[in-house]
Amino acid sequence: MQDVFELVKAGGWLMLPIIACSVIALSIVIERFWTLRRRRVIPSQLVVQIWQWIQAGELDDARIRTLREGSPLGRILATGLVNRRSSREVMKETIEETGRRVAHELERFLNTLGTIAAITPLLGLLGTVVGMIQVFSVITAVGVGSPGELAAGISQALITTAAGISVAIPAMIFHRYFRGRVDELVLDMEQEAIKLVEVLKGERVAAPGVKPS
Repeated sequence: MQDVFELVKAGGWLMLPIIACSVIALSIVIERFWTLRRRRVIPSQLVVQIWQWIQAGELDDARIRTLREGSPLGRILATGLVNRRSSREVMKETIEETGRRVAHELERFLNTLGTIAAITPLLGLLGTVVGMIQVFSVITAVGVGSPGELAAGISQALITTAAGISVAIPAMIFHRYFRGRVDELVLDMEQEAIKLVEVLKGERVAAPGVKPS
């Protein structure tokens, strides 16, 4: 721990924003892994369950409210159910509008993660520039006869650069991973929503052996 503290201290004041960025990035990664779990976003067999409620005459406002609060997909499907007596076009429009809001919520914090991936190398580069300025200042003042002073500036330049890149690389990797995961989840939710519309409008069989009336 003492060695880490000395390393951070040697990197200068620019290590503080880099460390802050690393903490924020780690928090976002953990939160997004928890939030973007597939079973949380897209519960399995939800459309079939909804159709069973309809067949049994159990679909009421309380179930729709529970559905809306249960998952992002449930929120989209609940919008369709509220408008199930409207035309197919109106039902699809309301589902698409809710779907855009849900997709935006699934992308929460990803812009921040991308920003961290972009700025931490720049912070490291700034640390490099500051360190080299310190080196040349020492050379100007006392010449090259003070290796300790020169080493301090060079250390600051190298440490901040390494720290910035070390934060940026995993931040960029997770940013791209979560972007791809959100796109995949949005596509699957869109397919489930289309399935619900087609089932309710009598254009699709809800489940094997069960036909909409």
